[in-house]
Formats: sequence, structure tokens, C-alpha cells
Amino acid sequence: MEIKKGIVKEEFGRIDNEQVFLFTLTNARGHQVKITNYGGIVTSWTTSDARGEQSGIVIGFGDFDKYKNNSPYFGALIGRFANRIFNGKFTLDGKAIQLAANDAPHHLHGGRKGFDQAIWQYREENQPAPTLLLSYASKDGEEGYPGNVMIEVRYAFTDEDELSIEYHAETDKATPLNLTNHCYFNLAGSEKPSPVTDHYLQVNADNYTSFDSDPESAGSLLPVDGTPFDFRKEKKIGRDIEQAGALAYDQNFALNKQSGDLEKAATLRDDQSGRSLEVYTTQPGMQLYTGYYLDGSFITDSGNPVGYRTALCLETQHFPDSPNRSSFPTTILRAGEKFYSKTVYRVSTRDSSN
Repeated sequence: MEIKKGIVKEEFGRIDNEQVFLFTLTNARGHQVKITNYGGIVTSWTTSDARGEQSGIVIGFGDFDKYKNNSPYFGALIGRFANRIFNGKFTLDGKAIQLAANDAPHHLHGGRKGFDQAIWQYREENQPAPTLLLSYASKDGEEGYPGNVMIEVRYAFTDEDELSIEYHAETDKATPLNLTNHCYFNLAGSEKPSPVTDHYLQVNADNYTSFDSDPESAGSLLPVDGTPFDFRKEKKIGRDIEQAGALAYDQNFALNKQSGDLEKAATLRDDQSGRSLEVYTTQPGMQLYTGYYLDGSFITDSGNPVGYRTALCLETQHFPDSPNRSSFPTTILRAGEKFYSKTVYRVSTRDSSN
């Protein structure tokens, strides 16, 4: 069967009287990533396993309505501020700003209607790889944030099975900005997701960020050494998960990075499928979330529930509560400045011919 590399657009659904589209990016191997301009959601990513059989590796749906029913950010672009801002409050240039406490008492992932629910403008490109460019104009005061911000996100799917995500932004007024993608991965196969506690993970991080109910200790950098958060050497995710707290894992790692260069952050591996996922990023942090709140209420296209700890997220980002933590890398974007970051997710198998 001849493989037709490129990008194809089709209708996906409607919301707020606007048409939403689905874009299928196909590489030279016949592997595909599907993305909708509603929330910039990656709805599907299919690759071959070590046996040469194709299956999905991210949780997603072919039914647009499932994304309108309080989906927990499956595959979505997150902003203006990914992760949490303590009590939804921060002070910027002497002005106190209150955001929605949509993760009471904190502000989470941009508020009640973040970028994950926006309809993005789109442009398609085919060279050198199938590419989807999404843009969104976030207005001054949206979800309480100051400044008109113009965001462009570039998704490219290469013949090396790399999903590259580049983020660009500009503002006319100082504002916090922390952008990420919220894909839920299961390398064993997303159609019938099994526990990700059987996956192996390695993270290039000597420290993680504290975030608890005490505002004085929240925002500290803590060493992973001697804790369940030590993934410096590869280990099975389930090995220490019960010692990592009630919500384990839902933790931001401070990556071992000295610059904004694109560097490896983590490697995820599944023995069952033979797949590995490498994460490269220019960002200083990465949130590991192992699906504590997944409760089976969402059903895959093949009829299987997405249950507790059956998918995980590796969200490259700045640190949580950064607007309140002067010791953290700044997330304040000012007028005249240009924001840029890049993350690459690269899939491979034990048999590289697949």
C-alpha cells in the first residue's frame, strides 16, 4: 500500500456556532498524528510497535463531543499559565491580580476557559514535514490576565517519528506566560490502556518543586535523592508510587539545564510494545502526572474505559507558581519581547526498521 505523506483536513464538529476541523499529519512511515484546531488538541498518534503493528500512544477520541464534556485536558494546548498559581493571586509591577480559583483554592491551566477550549486559526504546510500552524489572540483581561497576547504554535511530524511543538508569543503588556501540551501517553496502546505503572521512566532532574498548602514552603526546590521522585536512573513508575503521596505522581521536576537549549528531559519505555519515548525541551521544568483522577468515565473509540493510572503526562513547562517565586526562572513576558520554546517527543522501537 502506497503511503501518502502530507496533511489532510476534514470537518470534526461545531461549537459556539463555529466549525472545528481535524488535521491528519502522515509521515513517510505511514504513522499519523491527528490534531484539531479546537484547543490545539492532539487527538491521536499512531506508531508501529516492535512487531510492526500500528496502534495509538495517546489518549484521544474520534468523537468531538467528548472534548466538549469537561475532558481533563486530553492532548490540549495549555495557557496562559500551565500548572498552578497559588490561591490564584500574584502581584505584577505593583498591581495585585486575582485569577479564577478553578482548582480551589488555586488557579490551574489558564482558568475556567483556557487555551484548551479556544478555537485556533490554522495554516497548513507540507515541507519539510507535515506541519500545522495554529494561532490564537488572547485578549487583555481574558481569565483575568493582563495584556493582549498573540500566540502561535507549530506542530510538525517528521519521518523520524518526532512530534515537534514550537511556541511563539508576543504581548502588548506584561503578563505571565507558561505554555505546554497535555498529551496523555500510554506506549503499550491507548485503545485499551493498561496501567502505566508498568512503564519505565528516566528523568534528568536532581530536584523537584514543592507545592503544598503552606505558602511559605511552596515553591522550594527539593532534592530527589532518597525520595520516590528520584528518576535519575531508569525505574519502573510503580516501584515507589505509593510512597510519593496521595496524588502520586503529580509533580514538577526542575530539569538539569543551564540554558534554554534543546536538551533531553526524559525517556519513557514500555517493554510490552517495545516502544520508547524521548522528550527534548528548551523549558526548565517537566510535570509528571500519572492519571490519578482518571476514573473510567471517558471511553476510548474501541470501547475501553480510561481508568486510574492508565495514562501519563510529561508536560514541559516553567515551574508552578512562578509569578510568586522570584527565585524561579521568570515567566513574565513584557511588551517588545518575544517568547519562544520548543519541545520534541520522539518515538522509537526496539526494531528501528518499524
